[in-house]
Amino acid sequence: MQKYPEKSEDILKLLLKLIKSAKDDNLVEIIKLTNPEKLNIKSIFQALDEHFNYNYETFGGSKLPVIAFYAIYQILMREISRYKSCKLGILGSHTASDRTSKTAGDIEIFDKNNHLVEAIEVKYGQEITLQIVYRARQKIIKYNPGRYYIFASKDIKQSEAEEINNLITQISSEHGCQVILNGIIPTIKYYLRLIESINDFIEGYSQLIASDNELQKIHKEKWNDILNRLMIDE
Repeated sequence: MQKYPEKSEDILKLLLKLIKSAKDDNLVEIIKLTNPEKLNIKSIFQALDEHFNYNYETFGGSKLPVIAFYAIYQILMREISRYKSCKLGILGSHTASDRTSKTAGDIEIFDKNNHLVEAIEVKYGQEITLQIVYRARQKIIKYNPGRYYIFASKDIKQSEAEEINNLITQISSEHGCQVILNGIIPTIKYYLRLIESINDFIEGYSQLIASDNELQKIHKEKWNDILNRLMIDE
């Protein structure tokens, strides 16, 4: 463009065309289950476990559990009295680091006065360490939620378990925030038992998967593959 400035407009048009092409290539229509009422909770969390843990050989997969929790909380907002008059924060980027992120967690729940009620942090592929809880404390001090959830793929690091428990007690005493630690899949299994319709969750999760710009095409195609097999199993 510096050498041939008269071609700048043509180059810009080409770049815009390439961007549109790349965006269109990432669009995948997620199929709908024909008989979702026949599914059970076990088959759904097994499907999610496969979707989360498949070897995609690309980035973006760590956001899948976050999307699953967001889909569940969309339903809990309607069905659980605790969340009456509450609202979900926008599902933001999962690529920002804890240091640069301007949110309390991956998912945030606000009351009608826009005060942070709960924050959820999802640590895919990780165990819960003392450092993770320390970082959570910094966000608790800054944003002042009533509850702070940390869901991880693995258990608490056993060599740090006592220090973690002491820190959680300290956070509760000093800041009035309850820190809750649990596994990703066990928590999803529990939440799926709370909601009235599994189909509502599948539809919500599928819509979020289809529309998310951080996910790669393979993440969306894999979910379609799993849904196809679920229909066969029906």
